[in-house]
Amino acid sequence: MATMVDVARMAGVSISTVSHVLNGTRNVEPKTRGRVLQAIERTGYRQDTLARAMRRSKTDSIGLIVSDAGEPAFAEMAHGVEQAAADRGLTLLLANSAEDADREQRAIRTLLERRVDGLILARAANTDPNLLTSLQQEKAPVVLLDRLYHDVPVDQIGAENRDSMRRLMAHLTGLGHRRFAVVAGDTRVPALTERLDGFHDGVRDAGLDAADQLVLTGVDVGAVRALLVADLADRSRTVVIACSTPLAVAALEALDGAGRSTPDDIAFATFDGFTNPDLFRPRLTTVRQPAFDMGVAAVGLLIERIEAPDAYPRTVRLRQTLELRESTEGFTAGTAEA
Repeated sequence: MATMVDVARMAGVSISTVSHVLNGTRNVEPKTRGRVLQAIERTGYRQDTLARAMRRSKTDSIGLIVSDAGEPAFAEMAHGVEQAAADRGLTLLLANSAEDADREQRAIRTLLERRVDGLILARAANTDPNLLTSLQQEKAPVVLLDRLYHDVPVDQIGAENRDSMRRLMAHLTGLGHRRFAVVAGDTRVPALTERLDGFHDGVRDAGLDAADQLVLTGVDVGAVRALLVADLADRSRTVVIACSTPLAVAALEALDGAGRSTPDDIAFATFDGFTNPDLFRPRLTTVRQPAFDMGVAAVGLLIERIEAPDAYPRTVRLRQTLELRESTEGFTAGTAEA
C-alpha cells in the first residue's frame, strides 16, 4: 500500500507539502500541487480518513434526516442538501424517520455515533418535545428543515406557508369561490398548521362565512377521504385545497368517489405537488415549495453554525411559487350547483 512517503518521493517534495495538499492546511504553489496530485494518482495512495478525522476533530460529513423520503418535496430537499454538500467536499449520510419518533431518535443516535459534523433535521410529526434540548448538549450543531418552530433557539430553514395559502385564497376568492374544503391533515406538523392559518386568513380577507367552509384535519387519511366524499355529495362545494401531496391523493380519490370532475364542476389546488405535473389531466394548480433551494440553504446555515458556533440562531423562509393551471383556471364558480 502506498504511503505519503511514496507520494512525496515521486513528486519531489516534502511529506509536509503532501499533507498540506491533502488537508488544505496551507496554500501550495499550483505547479507543486499538480505534481503532488499526479503522484497520488500514480501511486494509488489512499488517505486514512478516520485518522485524519481524529486529528482534525472533523469528519467532513453531515447527516440529514427527513420525515418522508418518498414525498416529492422531501426528495427535492435531499437533492439540494446532497448537491450543496458535494460542492463543499462533504459526505452526506441520509436517514428516513417515516414519521416515527422512535426511528428518528435511532437515526440521530446513529449519525452522532458516526461523528457527523452537523445534522439537518425535518422532524417527525410526533417528535419527542425534549429532542432539541437534548441535541443542544451535543457537539454537532443542528438545523431544522421545512418544519419550523417558534421560539426555538436553533437555525431553521423553511417556506412562507401562511402567506402562500393566503395568496392562493385571494386568487380563488377573486374567481368567485365562496365555499371551500381544505384538507389540512396532521396539524402537529407546523407547515400544515401554517397553511391552515393562511386559509383562515383568506376566509377573513374575503369576508366569507367561516361556517360555510369545511376543514378536515387528522392523521387517518381514510377517514378524511370518507368525510370529504360525504360533504361533496350535495354539490355545493366549489373548490378543494389539499395541503400536501399525500393529502392531494386522498382528495382526488374523494372527488372521484363523489362523482365530481375537475375542473368541470369543482376546482382543485394542492401544495407541494407531484413530479412531472404536466402529465396530469387536467394539470393541477400547485403552490410549489422551493424544496431544492431549501436544501441548499440548510447546508449553508449548517456550515455557518459550524464555523461560528456562538452566532445568534437564524430562521430563513423562502417564498413559494403559485403555479396556476387548468384545475382552477378552467372552472367558473358561478356554475356550481346550489
